[in-house]
Amino acid sequence: MSAAALVEAIGLGRRYRLPRESLLSPGAVVQALDDVSFTLQAGTTLGIVGESGSGKSTLARLVMALETPSAGRLCFEGRDLHALARATLRDARRDFQIVFQDPFSSLDPRMSIARTVAEPLEELAHVGRAERRERAAAMLEAVGLNAAQDLDKVPHEFSGGQRQRIAIARALVTHPKLIVADEPVSALDVSVQAQVLNLMQNLQQRLGLAYLFISHDIAVVERMADDLLVLQHGRVVERGRPADVLHAPVHAYTRRLLAALPRPRWQA
Repeated sequence: MSAAALVEAIGLGRRYRLPRESLLSPGAVVQALDDVSFTLQAGTTLGIVGESGSGKSTLARLVMALETPSAGRLCFEGRDLHALARATLRDARRDFQIVFQDPFSSLDPRMSIARTVAEPLEELAHVGRAERRERAAAMLEAVGLNAAQDLDKVPHEFSGGQRQRIAIARALVTHPKLIVADEPVSALDVSVQAQVLNLMQNLQQRLGLAYLFISHDIAVVERMADDLLVLQHGRVVERGRPADVLHAPVHAYTRRLLAALPRPRWQA
């Protein structure tokens, strides 16, 4: 384990067995991830780039301990997450949270914003209802919303960009050290993307967050990441600093990604 690493993946693999096509035939095995290794330091961003089916979301689920690897280890602060007892893992989860792609489906339409943001605190016995609401209000303000006006609203009263801010507030309410951002701006238009990315960068500087930032969009990852992995069919085909990988790609797959994807000019 690297001394400074918040997260370290060591030879991660994940296989899935597909349903059998007939009663007598075994289901085929799909290798979604194959020998993936990386380190992520506190306060930095590791970008993961690849097309649909490259293994990005599988990697996110393993880092969040939502699935168990078929091979290798995933360590958080030196502890193998998938070797922890259930109760220990439940306590550890407050240190890593996730922001999903779609701000329209990731929020329960029936829940108030106060309860939505505070929901990750409900399993923490020492945090009472009043404190949950207070912390939800603080997180809403931190992401640029007005707690006094917004706490008792419901998701349909907000735009897509505002909903993603609410999702980020929800992820921050446990004061995590790591945010897994799985395509967090791909459902938003370009002008709103820029606002949300600015917010995430400001939060990282203020709170010392680490991001595992997953995207198919080269321009987004170039803007956000300190280091970059390119995945193809579950394997790392290229890695390094974004400027090196994206401006002088070695692997043909990376060159195809760069040629195929638009690269908008972001404004500060």
